[in-house]
Parts: sequence; C-alpha cells; structure tokens
Amino acid sequence: MQINSSGGNTGNKRTTLYAMIILALLFFIFGLVSWVNTILIPYFKITCELSRVQSYLVTFAFYIAYLVMAIPSSVLLNKIGYKKGMMFGLWSMALGAFLFVPAAYWRTYQIFLVGLFLLGIGLAILQSAANPYVTIIGPRESAAKRFSIVGTGNKLAGIIANLIFAAVVIRESDKVLMKQIENGAFTGDALTTALDELVRGVMMPYFILGVILFLFGIVVRYSVLPELDAKVLNKSTLDDENSRKSIFQYPALILGVIAMFFHIGTQMISLATIIDYAGTMGLGLEGPAQNFPSYTMSFTFLGYILGIILIPKYVDQRIALFVSASLNLILSFLLIFVSGPVRLLGMNTDISIWFLVLMGLPNALLYAGIWPLAINGLGKLTNLGSAFLVMALCGSAVFPLVFGYIVESNMGFADSAFHAMKLAYWILVPCFAYIIWYAGQGYKISSWKPLTNKKI
Repeated sequence: MQINSSGGNTGNKRTTLYAMIILALLFFIFGLVSWVNTILIPYFKITCELSRVQSYLVTFAFYIAYLVMAIPSSVLLNKIGYKKGMMFGLWSMALGAFLFVPAAYWRTYQIFLVGLFLLGIGLAILQSAANPYVTIIGPRESAAKRFSIVGTGNKLAGIIANLIFAAVVIRESDKVLMKQIENGAFTGDALTTALDELVRGVMMPYFILGVILFLFGIVVRYSVLPELDAKVLNKSTLDDENSRKSIFQYPALILGVIAMFFHIGTQMISLATIIDYAGTMGLGLEGPAQNFPSYTMSFTFLGYILGIILIPKYVDQRIALFVSASLNLILSFLLIFVSGPVRLLGMNTDISIWFLVLMGLPNALLYAGIWPLAINGLGKLTNLGSAFLVMALCGSAVFPLVFGYIVESNMGFADSAFHAMKLAYWILVPCFAYIIWYAGQGYKISSWKPLTNKKI
C-alpha cells in the first residue's frame, strides 16, 4: 500500500483493514501498559511506604518520557523507518517490564521508576509512529472516526488491564494482608516481610508482559503494515515559497499542543486519583475501589463507539470536540459542588465520584478531535508537529503531581481528605474551558500577527 501526501492511501481495502487491525492492537498495547498505572499508584503507596505525592511519581516517571523522547523519536523514525522504530519501541517497553522483576525482589522503588520510564520511552516511540498512520491512512475528515476505532482497543485494554491486575497481582490473600498493613497489624521486621511478600506479586505478570512485548515487536516489524516514507509523509501541500519554515509559525498547532496537554492531564487526574477519592469514602484498594478505573474506561469505550457511529456522517469531528469538552466542564462543576450519599453497584459512596466516572464518556473524543485540527496544513512539518503533540502527553506526568500537591496543601484547612480532594478538582475547570475555546476559535488562528499587532 502506498501512502500519499494528501492524507489518503492508494492500496486495496484488505491491506488497509489489516493495517487498521495492527494499529488497533498497538493501541491495545498502549492501554494495557498505560492504564494499569491507576492501580500501581495506590499499590506502590502501600508496598513502598510512600506519601501521596511520591506515589504519583508512578505517572510522572512514565509520562515524562513523552516530553524527553518525542522529538528524538521523530528523528529515529526518519532514520531507521517506522516499522523498525516501532519494534525498538516495543523492545524498550519489554526491558522496562523486565526491570519490575529485580525491583520487586529488592522492593526498590527507584528501579520501579526506571522501569516505568523505559516503558514510557517505548510508548513515546510507538505513539510518534502510530498516530501519523491513523491520520493519513484514510481521508482526513474521518480521522477522528479512525482514532475512535483504534481507541476502542486502547480503552478495552484499560478495562481489562485493571481487572487482570486486580485479579492476578492483588489476590484474595493479598487483600487481607493489605488491610492488616493499613490497620497497623505489623511493625518492624514483620512489616518488612509482609511488604516484601505483597510487592513480589508483580514479578511474574510483568515478566510475562515483557516476553509478549518483545515478541510483538518482531511481529510488527515483519507485518503487512506499510512502511511510511518520511519524505513523502512530510511533503508540503503548499508551494515552497508559501511554506513556513518554523513549526512555531503555526498557531493552530501550538495552541493544539496546549489543548492536548490539558486533555491528557485532566484525563489522567480522573483515572489516577479516583481510587484515592474512593478511599476518602471508606473504600480501600483491597475492596471494590480497585474497579473504579475500569468503570471510567467502560464509559470511554462507549464514547469511542459513539464516535465510530456518528463521525463524520452525522457530526463533524470539531463539533464533537466542542460538545465533549463542554460536557466535561459541566461534570467538573458537578464533581466540585454536588455531594450526597448514594448506593450504586453494591457500594455506598458520595454521588460526586460518579461524575468523575462519567467523564470517561466525553473524554473519548477529545484526543481524536484535537489531533487532526492541530496538524492540519503542516505540510512538510507534519512529522515534527506530531512529535510536539506526543510531547504534550507528558500532561499525564505533571497533572497528578500538581493535584497531589494541591490536596496536601488543602489538608491544612479542609475538614477532611474528601473535601481537600474536592477542592483540588478545581484544576479541571480552566483546562476544559480552554479546550472549548480551541474547538470554537483557537484552531482557526493561522497567524500570530493579529495577536501581536492588536492594540491594547
């Protein structure tokens, strides 16, 4: 299959279908590795005896790799090719997974962080390669639909990953042990022994994951996925004399990178903090609280299905972005201001946590809406623009840490951890407001001149 520079392909439908299946599997890998972090955070908090802010370093070590590796990934892919680059990305992830074995054996949190960073590096390479494939493998106006298709694999993995992790790593005996540790039943050497026993539950699952990632790298390298020619992919759609030389001369991209940073950061807050938030309502990791990320992912999965059905036949992808961001802003206000006891799925909780769960639905279409708007018209700078958008995924590293710091700061004057977290969720409001602006006006900005020349 040949990929042309106008955002489509000239190959047969069967090859395109095979390519989409492989891309969906890649996005499944993204989800399998990424979303299990939502359980790793409270898990490491217990087993490695960490503060709330320290536990959020799980997401920081993982996602900061996007900031570090995005542009080098672009260079790497141009130099060795997209398929070989994806193989190296999967191998980097395999190495990171293998590091969990010695990290758990010695219960050394720093080695866990190195392993997470290598997993993040591998994902940064894969994201830099896979997203351009999804964008150009068909018509640009239906790019959001294709993102929804492959995104179903990502979020399905998120649902499965948390359930598998909870079932395989946190066994019934471990739940009892975790409860005893939290209640202070162990001290001194007995506590050390109990924590060692608990943390070693990750050794075999991550070893198996490492083997799968290594083998899948070989599969991708020799698959039917078309090799992209960077010179063709980045060929300008404009005359050379009209093409801008700097990536910073494209306001829609730079503003889109900020929108992506806010989206990814707020999405991670809704997932990474929900178990902690459930804990303020008396639900521990050893109980039903571990399932909340999967509930959120289930709604996100539903959102992707709606995207596949509605975009672009019934709803323009930009309108979908605007509506989705608006819904998330409304849910943010409900989360902050509405409280009251409710019993759902056999759990007694505050109703506000279900607004956090519901954010999964509109979150599904934010990524798919921002990406094509941001890279539209970049021409020969498309590859670099994609790298900038991948860098924005480091929002998942920054936002949970900021959120954790805000919660800790609020503990001094809030009457409970529950209200301290409620106040911290204010961080969501300006982020969704910005994305609404970008979907309505920001993406239209083609030059900085009107902004700099505007009289004050």
